[in-house]
Amino acid sequence: MTSEISDTGEIGESSDIGEITLFVNPTAGRGRGAHAARPAASALRAAGFSVRTVLGRDAPDALARARAAVAAGTGALVAVGGDGMAHLALQAVAGTPTPLGLVAAGTGNDLARALGLPLRDPAAAGRLIAARLKAPRLREIDLGRVGDRWFATVLATGFDSRVNDRGNRMRWPAGRLKYDLAMLAELAAFRPLPYRITLDGGAVREIEATLVAVGNGSSYGGGMRICPGADLGDGLFDITVVGDCSRRTLVRVFPKVYRGTHVGHPKVSVVRAATVEIVARGLTGYADGEPLGPLPLTARCVPAAVRVAAP
Repeated sequence: MTSEISDTGEIGESSDIGEITLFVNPTAGRGRGAHAARPAASALRAAGFSVRTVLGRDAPDALARARAAVAAGTGALVAVGGDGMAHLALQAVAGTPTPLGLVAAGTGNDLARALGLPLRDPAAAGRLIAARLKAPRLREIDLGRVGDRWFATVLATGFDSRVNDRGNRMRWPAGRLKYDLAMLAELAAFRPLPYRITLDGGAVREIEATLVAVGNGSSYGGGMRICPGADLGDGLFDITVVGDCSRRTLVRVFPKVYRGTHVGHPKVSVVRAATVEIVARGLTGYADGEPLGPLPLTARCVPAAVRVAAP
């Protein structure tokens, strides 16, 4: 049986080998998500899979539909979009045997980058996913968990989360420039804050810090390697603490995040733990770029929490 994408974006069946579900964000990457669905679906059909899509009216509706597909026994859930879409897909597949595939078509794509997946090449991503599902050769990775929310990359608190707060409130400009302007505004206003950090229920650190980032993966924000030593399969977080540095020091150190060399600065420290509680006033926690809620928050690293179609 063949399959075509209709004018509404729906994808029909292609064969009887097995059905998988495309979980599509049509607005990801300024429309790249919608365009990426077609070549990804074609690659999966060519491999003999039956493919259908889940779109949803909004994020809660899309997640409900994805969870229904997982409960009904879909062979895999393939998220098409960026880190926000991957984050949403994790809420449906984490802790289940259903594999996750990623077609990176967003702005950041930090999880796909950490997994060594093709970036903005949906046909190549579809072929890789198909090969991994058919073999099958799936990779188990750890996830972070805060309450009932799962995350794959980094939990951000402090200066970076306030930039997110401000950027999300801004209606203009669009895209990355909005967050660049938000960063400049926050830089002018920000001061280090008192934190209390508890590691694995034992050691407590009370410090003045500019930010605290909890890394299951190494990067956020489209390749900023805030936790460069983080390993998706070691059962531990890498927790990067940027201490009470001045604005001038922050301006000098922050560009080094793209190479991961900021961790050599004396104001930066890294600790490792399976569980971390972070307490600070007036801060929102963001994980995979999505808001989790105000601090205090406790994050737990859950080993082998999801299977992914990745190298």
